[in-house]
Amino acid sequence: MTDPTALRRARLGLHGAFATSGFVMGAWAASLPGVDARLGLGEARLGTALLLIQLVGLASMALAGRIADRITSRRLLLWTAPATQLVLIAPALAPNYATLLAGAALYGVGVGFIEVGINAHSVELEQRYGRPIISAFHGLWSLGSAAAGALTSVCLVLGFGNQAILIAAAVLSTAAMAISTRPLLPPQDTASATPGAAAAAPAAKIGAALLAALFLLGLGGHLVESGAIDWANLHAANVLRADDALAPLSYTVFAVAMTVFRLLGDPIRGRLGPGRTLLWAGALAVLGYALVLASAAAGGLPLAWTGWTLAGTGIALMVPVLFSAIGQAGGTPLNVALVSMSGSTGLLLGPAAIGYLAEGTSLTIGLLVPAALAAFIVVGGPRTMRRLARRAPHPAPVAAEAGAHV
Repeated sequence: MTDPTALRRARLGLHGAFATSGFVMGAWAASLPGVDARLGLGEARLGTALLLIQLVGLASMALAGRIADRITSRRLLLWTAPATQLVLIAPALAPNYATLLAGAALYGVGVGFIEVGINAHSVELEQRYGRPIISAFHGLWSLGSAAAGALTSVCLVLGFGNQAILIAAAVLSTAAMAISTRPLLPPQDTASATPGAAAAAPAAKIGAALLAALFLLGLGGHLVESGAIDWANLHAANVLRADDALAPLSYTVFAVAMTVFRLLGDPIRGRLGPGRTLLWAGALAVLGYALVLASAAAGGLPLAWTGWTLAGTGIALMVPVLFSAIGQAGGTPLNVALVSMSGSTGLLLGPAAIGYLAEGTSLTIGLLVPAALAAFIVVGGPRTMRRLARRAPHPAPVAAEAGAHV
């Protein structure tokens, strides 16, 4: 049986790892205007660099999953996590466009390795706890990202240069990640687990059909999220004709709702179970997008903000449920990598799918894409969770007597 103190330390460390990863991503996003201005990139070349990060990140996720299968997610994080934060220095120092592309590719490798490592370990740690804990990790990632954006703005106002801010963020995040990953736990010896403790699920083959369903659910969930990330503010400005000061708040209300419900969501999904959680997640997202689409005809910005709030609330628990279900079914880090890849694919395809449809019709029509995918989650999510549960070596995580106090 794992020492409760060691469990708490590992959980606290993983909280730090998620927050640090989000902070690095937020620092990079906040630096993009400065990088663009310094190198004179323009939208097309900057877009190419961002696309390269996504593509290299996708490829490295598959590699990271295979490595974690062989050496465990803990060793993957111990050996690579600090370095993956330090690589942010590469695009920060790039003197020209060609060097920026090389730095972006290196950064993409880091993104893929850290995302698979922290998510795979969160799945393993939840199995040790015997109750849902994954959602809060993702909430802390969002908080870390928001904190980086706010801190970057403050530093710029104080007169610090963009490059100096990025270098400082990379160095500090490297140290934070090294500290956070130290207390992570090695794989549990299931032979020594006591009946009162939640044993880690043994590795199992989930099956190609179920993995494909999980991939599609992850893809759909992130396309729903992408609809807000890329188009909420544009919808407010171009469709609802909102004031310049109010339009940017459309994505803000979505992001705040998503972050809050990720931080509070573990007891909710513990009570509802994975199938009903996905049912409600998809239903709230469908209702949210319906209100956003209706706001163009009546209700205006307040109705749209209500819709984005509901959509953020619903989609908040989507990814934690998928990762948790994989762990409960005895999946491997490579299976976790597949869901991570579905997320990156969704965020990669989302802007294009919605944008091209909006170009030929209208943005209101384009937003039917994430609305339809939210409906797919309502239909396909519970069914996939039921099929996956049949493969689970032990019942779904609950607040077990041995782990409830941890």
